[in-house]
Amino acid sequence: MQDSFARSGRIELPTVTDTHDFAAQLGAALEPGDVVILDGPLGAGKTTFTQGLARGMQVKGRVTSPTFVIAREHRSLCGGPALVHVDAYRLIDESGSGDPLGELDALDLDTDLDKAVVVAEWGRGLAEELSDTYLAVTIDREAEDASSEDARVITWNWVG
Repeated sequence: MQDSFARSGRIELPTVTDTHDFAAQLGAALEPGDVVILDGPLGAGKTTFTQGLARGMQVKGRVTSPTFVIAREHRSLCGGPALVHVDAYRLIDESGSGDPLGELDALDLDTDLDKAVVVAEWGRGLAEELSDTYLAVTIDREAEDASSEDARVITWNWVG
């Protein structure tokens, strides 16, 4: 990740648009080989966050939940890294394997993962097997400003 983005922090975002905008800033700072692990309860906004990352990375294709396909690849529109969006829980659950990176490679994606940005939803506990270093992002809907049903609290920390 480029130095232009803080390596750790916490922010409260009142709207979906704010979440997209913040994630787009992060997406613009991601580099090939970066792994982003998204964690949070069901409905927290992991896919919403990834939509913003995709905008910042300038990749093509509509970003939707990877739950039913396990992984989606979004190619760059500007010569940057591709975005590989993964449901890490399903990746392990489907195979029973303890090697999520091997299982991701087995999906026969057209992208060299070292040249892409991998974003894994439901990755807590599996992150260490995906990469020695990763950006851990937690999304929580329990914002201090409960006046907005779309409010989210995002915390992030570069690990490793």
